[in-house]
Amino acid sequence: MGAVNTDGTTPPTETVETEAGTARITWLTATAPRLLLALGHGAGGGIEARDLKALGAALPAHGVSVALVEQPWRVAGKKLAPAPKTLDTGWRGLWPALAAPGLPVVAGGRSAGARVACRTAAPLGARAVLALSFPLHPPGRPEKTRADELLGCRVPALVVQGGNDPFGRPAEFPPGDYRITEVPHGDHGFAVPKRSGLTEAQAMESITASVTEWLADIV
Repeated sequence: MGAVNTDGTTPPTETVETEAGTARITWLTATAPRLLLALGHGAGGGIEARDLKALGAALPAHGVSVALVEQPWRVAGKKLAPAPKTLDTGWRGLWPALAAPGLPVVAGGRSAGARVACRTAAPLGARAVLALSFPLHPPGRPEKTRADELLGCRVPALVVQGGNDPFGRPAEFPPGDYRITEVPHGDHGFAVPKRSGLTEAQAMESITASVTEWLADIV
């Protein structure tokens, strides 16, 4: 199921031509927006991810418009994401469309999308970065760290990380000039086991509350 507005209507979409192919933006617009949060998906899924849907549903009521971004490979129906350089090319190519409403833009995404946001934030003029399930390292390979991407984003950043994420648990993250918040028991997709006593709805509420609070300080 795709994104929906709070009134149940289907939000508008926009296709954008980039050097990496045709990208697509789904617009979830606040009534009187003060910020735009652009969210890219991961390498294994699209904008139907539970955390992206939850943020798209919650944030417009707090004055934050949300742009759910589908990379060209996903729009084209391909199963595998391309190399990071190609993902960055697609993201840069649709940035003018994201900036067009004239709002400060917070770059964000989940997993591979979080890496893209970190790598491109400063050159594109993003106000901040939201990194959902940042893949600090491949599972079981902590020596293959990607911490430099997060530490080098050069803008305010919030990492939202599952407590049981095999791509990097919160305690594994190095010190740095960013904020990190934990979703207890969450895996890389923020799913929580029944034995944890948490429901998916509670996990999503934890994410939306943390992000809403953080965005309130972004000007």
